[in-house]
Amino acid sequence: MKRLMLGNEAAARGLFEAGCTVMSSYPGTPSTEITEFAAKYNEIKCEWAPNEKVATEAAFGASLAGYRSACAMKHVGLNVAADPLFTISYTGVRGGMVIFVADDPAMHSSQNEQDSRNYAIAAKVPMIEPSDSTEAKEFVKIAFELSEKYDTPVLYRICTRTAHSQSIVEECDRAEFAPIAYEKQPQKYIMMPANAKPKHPIVEARTAALAEYAETSPLNRVEGSSTKLGIITSGICYQYVREVFAEDEAKILKLGMHNPLPDKLLLDFAASVERVVVIEELDSIIERHCKALGIKVEGRNLFSPVGEYSQSVVAKALGKALPAARAAAQLPARPPVMCSGCPHRGLFYTLAKNKLNVMGDIGCYTLGAQKPLNAIDMVLCMGASVSGLHGFNKADPENAAHTVAVIGDSTFMHSGMTGLCNIAYNDTKSTVIILDNSITGMTGHQQNPTTGYNLRGEPATKINLEALCHALGINRVRVVDPYDLKAVDAAVKEEIAADEASVIISRRPCVLLKSVKTAPAFKIDADACRSCKRCMQLGCPSLSFRDGKAKIDDTLCTGCGVCEQLCAFGAIKGQEA
Repeated sequence: MKRLMLGNEAAARGLFEAGCTVMSSYPGTPSTEITEFAAKYNEIKCEWAPNEKVATEAAFGASLAGYRSACAMKHVGLNVAADPLFTISYTGVRGGMVIFVADDPAMHSSQNEQDSRNYAIAAKVPMIEPSDSTEAKEFVKIAFELSEKYDTPVLYRICTRTAHSQSIVEECDRAEFAPIAYEKQPQKYIMMPANAKPKHPIVEARTAALAEYAETSPLNRVEGSSTKLGIITSGICYQYVREVFAEDEAKILKLGMHNPLPDKLLLDFAASVERVVVIEELDSIIERHCKALGIKVEGRNLFSPVGEYSQSVVAKALGKALPAARAAAQLPARPPVMCSGCPHRGLFYTLAKNKLNVMGDIGCYTLGAQKPLNAIDMVLCMGASVSGLHGFNKADPENAAHTVAVIGDSTFMHSGMTGLCNIAYNDTKSTVIILDNSITGMTGHQQNPTTGYNLRGEPATKINLEALCHALGINRVRVVDPYDLKAVDAAVKEEIAADEASVIISRRPCVLLKSVKTAPAFKIDADACRSCKRCMQLGCPSLSFRDGKAKIDDTLCTGCGVCEQLCAFGAIKGQEA
């Protein structure tokens, strides 16, 4: 049967058809749906891990047991997983192991634009990348075959546009993969120096063998007949090129395998055309390789290393008129905001009101940095709020009474625990606020170890945050309801004034959860409203100011009541349920 699939859904279908048994991941846009779709297949044992390092190591353990395994993450997640990745390159695998990494050009939901192809080169492992959903499925099967044939993990790169666009995919039956019997091989899998040293030459030989494979691999192909213009491209950029150039207008070398690159194929292709242009988003990986081979290519002189490309960008750079029907639409910007009734809003209002320095972290609470709250000073990476707070207060103890860290429940489990342990062990008077909304919010409501449910929604062990913080050495731990502004204000003031480290758990479920029942919308008494605009300081999407009075959109308001607590004139009134 054929049907439309997202690239991520197709990749999950590829895992099913390839006989994958175990998949462990940490959610991260744009990779999240690969694991969510894979979980729909009972044959694949899918799970959310606390972080990407754990996910990669779990997938390796399944491979070691002789089964095909996978893990998925976004590009910054690969930074977290880099430790096991580089060593698995040396140990090799038993059952095939595929590591999905989703890059995010233009940073739709990321803090940087790093190019994961650099990891493949540095770790000396093969990397492949599809250009559409059909390839997204089929390349998974090839990845497992390469993994087992060449005894290596395989990096599978996908970008936002390929992951979240749709094309037709033909569904096939699952290939029943026979597990490889486990046997003890200490020299292969115990990476102490005496065993690791002989591995490096093996890795280099493997790279050479993979380079030879790349020369004739079905992952790489030449299209078109032009002898004047040759374009070397890959991934989603291939789709942009196909939209702009007819087959007789440009010859295209589409690279589905990024590492290692096929030297002879590149040289032969360049010799067949008068002009060679490399079109690749982010870093100049292919272009630099071509120049090292002595090929005269254009690329970075025409295209920016910043952001995404499009049909229009490709056409303009190469002087090609693009029919209006093919031009990319210029849509207005739509920046994200915290939802109406978001439990984080009251907490951030309190922090801003008290003029505190706030070390932020990764998650939807990062939106507290935006106007009118302006409540966050720093966001670096997962867990950095807690570790950064410690360093900030260690350097300047006087500021400890004016500085806090905020981190979500899922992010705390990902990498905040070690930072809190550091605060307790190395003794700074630091206050950490865990924003526990009972879900992993920004990536679309995935379960985590604090929610009491696993990826499939089945009951699971629920980590007790209060007990965990106590176990990590924090004596002062208290829970507040972020909808209660007075209680939040009191808790913050008391904890930052304390003579020891402390944790505040701001606990209320995400208002978008299906289990959360909202209250009736609040109303504005126009006669009582004094137009002070104090309620507008919350930045709630339900609130606006029109004709000199505050207004509440009853289609958005969830009845949280936070705005009512700010009005000194009783102009904001609740309704009976």
